[in-house]
Amino acid sequence: MPQVGDERQEAEAGTSASFYEQVGGHETFVKLVHEFYARVAEDERFRALYPEDDLGPAEERLRMFLEQYWGGPTTYSEQRGHPRLRMRHMPFPVDVWARETWLKHMRAALDTLELSPLHDGIIWDYFDRAAHAMINRPG
Repeated sequence: MPQVGDERQEAEAGTSASFYEQVGGHETFVKLVHEFYARVAEDERFRALYPEDDLGPAEERLRMFLEQYWGGPTTYSEQRGHPRLRMRHMPFPVDVWARETWLKHMRAALDTLELSPLHDGIIWDYFDRAAHAMINRPG
């Protein structure tokens, strides 16, 4: 199932392979999300925003979402339905500090992948826009 933005991503990367395939597929997203949640686990204040004692389920959900978004398996939608990101994040206090902290940890995780500047820029642009869209509290 084609994902929103696939044609743009393919054109920007200059190939017909999905973005998911171009950046290394499953293993790349496993590493990205694992690196992100390792940083979340070490950040006591930010970790408090995650209600589950075990970050494993959150890690799996984010990995499945990102894989699907970038042209990989559609497991996320098959298991959880439409992503509805804003709605799913509404119960959690996402303010400017939470957005910036999320971006800080994701930037550090993304840097571990050593992607090409083009691929890194495409992913980072998405993360930056998505993080701004999740803000649901003043401050």
